[in-house]
Amino acid sequence: MKIKLLSGIAIVGMALVFASCQKYPQAEVDAANAAVEAAKAAQANLYVASEFNALQDSLNTVLAAVEKEKSKLFKNYKDEVAKLTATSEMAKNVAANSVAKKEQMKQECTTTLGEIAVLMDANKEMLAKAPKGKEGKAAMEAIQADLTSIETQVGEVNNKFASDDIINALNQAKALKDKATSINTELTEVMVKTKRK
Repeated sequence: MKIKLLSGIAIVGMALVFASCQKYPQAEVDAANAAVEAAKAAQANLYVASEFNALQDSLNTVLAAVEKEKSKLFKNYKDEVAKLTATSEMAKNVAANSVAKKEQMKQECTTTLGEIAVLMDANKEMLAKAPKGKEGKAAMEAIQADLTSIETQVGEVNNKFASDDIINALNQAKALKDKATSINTELTEVMVKTKRK
C-alpha cells in the first residue's frame, strides 16, 4: 500500500514538474521579429533612427532572455512572453512614427521647394533690373550662373523626391533655399544702392 501511495505521489510530482516546463514561445518570437521587420520596412531606421535602435536593442535583449530561459531545466517564459508582446507593440508604434515623420518631411520639402520658386522669381526680376555697368557685369553674371545652378539642382531634388529619397531631397532643398535667400539679400542690397544713386 505504501509503495502504491509513494509511486502515486511520484507520478503526481512528475506531472507537476512537466507542467511547470513551458513550451518555447515560438509564436511570440516570430511575431516580435516580424513587427521589427515591418518597422524597418517602414524605413524607421532612417526616419526615427533612435527609436528604431532602441527597438532593436529591446528585441535583442528579450531574445537573449528567451534563450537563457530555454537552457534551464524548469522553463517559465511568462516574463519573456510579456516582453515579446511589449516589443511587438513598440515596433508598431515605431513604424507609425516613421510613417508620420516621413510624411512631415515630404510636406516640409514641398513647402521649401515652393519657397525656392518664389525666391527665384524675385531674384530673376531683380537681376533683370540690376545695373549693367562694367563693375557690376561680372557680379551679375556670377549671380546668373548661381541661379541657373539652383534651377538645375531643384530638378535633382524633384528626382530624389519622386524616387522616395525624402531625407536627401529635403537636405538639398534646404541648402538651395539658403543659397537663393543669400542671392536675394545680395540683389536687394544692390537695388537699394542703385535707388540711392
